[in-house]
Amino acid sequence: MELDALDRQAAAAFDGYIVRKDLVRKYARQYPVPTYVVEFLLGRYCATVDEKEIQEGLAIVEQQLAERTVRTGDEELYKARAKENGTIRLIDLVRVRLDAANDCYVAELPSLGLRTVRITDAVVREHERLLTDGFYAEVTLAYDAVIAQQAGGRPFGIDALRPIQMSNPDVLDALARGRRAFDLPGWTAFLLRSVGLEPDVLSDRAKQVALLRMVPFVERNYNMVELGPRGTGKSHLYQQISPSSHLISGGKATVAKMFVNNATGQRGLVCLYDVVCFDEVAGISFDQKDGVNILKGYMASGEFSRGKQSIRAEGSLVFLGNLDADLDQQQRVGHLLSPLPPEMRTDTAFMDRLHAYVPGWEFPKLDPRAHLTDHFGLVSDFLSECWSRLRPGSRLPTLQGRVHFGGALSGRDLEGVYKSASGLLKLLYPDPEMPVPDAELETIVRLALESRRRIKEQQKRCLRNEFRNTHFSYTIGVDGVEQYVSVPELRSDDAIEEDPLPPGQVWAMGPGSPESGPGLYRIEITAAPGGGVRILNAPPPPAFKESVRVAEQNLYTQAKRLVGDREPREHEFTIQLRAFDADKNGAGLGVPVLVAMTGALLERNTKGGLIIAGPLNLGGSTELLPNAVALAEAAIDKRATTLLLPISARKPLFELPDDLATKLNIEFYADAPDAVFKSMVE
Repeated sequence: MELDALDRQAAAAFDGYIVRKDLVRKYARQYPVPTYVVEFLLGRYCATVDEKEIQEGLAIVEQQLAERTVRTGDEELYKARAKENGTIRLIDLVRVRLDAANDCYVAELPSLGLRTVRITDAVVREHERLLTDGFYAEVTLAYDAVIAQQAGGRPFGIDALRPIQMSNPDVLDALARGRRAFDLPGWTAFLLRSVGLEPDVLSDRAKQVALLRMVPFVERNYNMVELGPRGTGKSHLYQQISPSSHLISGGKATVAKMFVNNATGQRGLVCLYDVVCFDEVAGISFDQKDGVNILKGYMASGEFSRGKQSIRAEGSLVFLGNLDADLDQQQRVGHLLSPLPPEMRTDTAFMDRLHAYVPGWEFPKLDPRAHLTDHFGLVSDFLSECWSRLRPGSRLPTLQGRVHFGGALSGRDLEGVYKSASGLLKLLYPDPEMPVPDAELETIVRLALESRRRIKEQQKRCLRNEFRNTHFSYTIGVDGVEQYVSVPELRSDDAIEEDPLPPGQVWAMGPGSPESGPGLYRIEITAAPGGGVRILNAPPPPAFKESVRVAEQNLYTQAKRLVGDREPREHEFTIQLRAFDADKNGAGLGVPVLVAMTGALLERNTKGGLIIAGPLNLGGSTELLPNAVALAEAAIDKRATTLLLPISARKPLFELPDDLATKLNIEFYADAPDAVFKSMVE
């Protein structure tokens, strides 16, 4: 492998903390241990870009993995070595349980098939996680021949135990210093390489999915769901990268294991791990009927009860599952949380406790040859230790005073957006003193809003009246323009979305011809200092040029009524027309063009779900529409909620069939300024 620019940059910024990820995969496949265990050893002996030093380190790593990991069938060989030599060293998953009959703890070493290994109380008190599902450790295992000869004796005992994880108080300082050497795209790429992915072959959307998967590691009490096709690596991050994450395969859990054992007082997984992940969310079940209610209570407050005692924990919850149907089919037959178990899939209170819905369908099926990197990344135990230390605190102050959210967001919506944005800021700007430019902050805010709105849209499908307002918006700065954030899977190029449009954009309907019928258009206009009008379509349709000319003259002559003290002649308008039907000449679009030009100048959003129609003449009068009924029928086909027409079209619309009249809200305008102000968001 040849070093690229990012490798050299990483080597200079994180000397001693990087490892080649192709080596990790090579040894992880050869030995029966998770990826982060292999990386722990590679990071100890091969954290360099010097090929000679890497080869020397690899020899040590290979020797230790070969001598200390137990392959299937070699169990008795290792036990015999312990008997003959007195002690052996091995790498294994260590679990502990209380043997109440003998008032002592006993350890389990699965690779040797040992279930009653002696371990001291002091070691168990120091590492409480041994009492849940345990963790991987370097173990010194002793054999006592004297105890072996006693009735019921337990000859095997753990003399020493060293968890496979870094413990260094200065890791965040090292991370902050290293981060300053990268720009944001470079840091994002390096972060993806650090979890084993190759950023050069991933789309921007796939990179965003990968970043959202990391948020639970850096944000306390973060509740996230990801559904998508099989084979997209949803569980990889939670199973292989960090020892601070625990994966519950099949979704089966007990209340005692998850929260607290009322008999012993032993704290559960959410107290001992940073992230608890339910794989195969459709199979989530608890051993007690109130298990889901306890889960919901914990998701809302971060607390649960043991008798009269309230216990607080900080573990984040991740729910993973598969979408068996394609996205469009899933939305036709149900909603995008349908794969949840029956007691959750229609429970809007449970949905409300989720902070983000990650669109797993935006991530490609993993091809190891293409999507997994061979380049350098941060050693997993260093990265996971940094993530754990980033969890306390919030980056909410970065948003305060700079980002203002719209009125459609409830308290729970804001909490979800704040947590997602805070987590993304910690990942991308681990040093809180590092400035975050507005453009990059806006990208983070849009992703956080989209992730929360995706949940709100599923609630809306379950209880439309209660959750009808899903138009999430934000403003950057005091004088910024309000921007609306939609979810891509609900959007279609030729369907009218309900979200307000950015300033200068409108949906328009042209009358067309008897042969073509009415045509749907999207008009997009920007205003900048300068003068005149520039149409980007090449060549511009002559009929549309005439519509623009008429709209431009009306804007100049009625400027006081339309834009107040702003001077339209001092602005250049750049116009693009997009046609979606057979009618493409852009005739009869004077009023929609005028609305778009005015919106661009005033920086006012256009109402969502709205189609505007109506020709205009140079004198400012609206002209008669020859086919108002056909326009209304076409607007219904395009799933518009409102059609704005000149008042002269009122009488012809009496012929609109009753079954269609109830599907569309039709409004009328008296003149062009009236059309403009009825089109704008208040």
